[in-house]
Amino acid sequence: MDREHVKGAADKAKGAIKDAAGKITGDTKLEAEGKIDKAKGSAHNTAGDVKDAVRKATD
Repeated sequence: MDREHVKGAADKAKGAIKDAAGKITGDTKLEAEGKIDKAKGSAHNTAGDVKDAVRKATD
């Protein structure tokens, strides 16, 4: 796992917690922040996948 994948996993976990907490408390702002964090996590994972593909292609 490289840095991008680690960041992605952390953002997804943080987002899931915020999203769930927002749903439980009825805080739509917190829920939206959670969804944004999960999206950022997915973007980091995609960036990590691209970096992995480039590394494999150059090996």
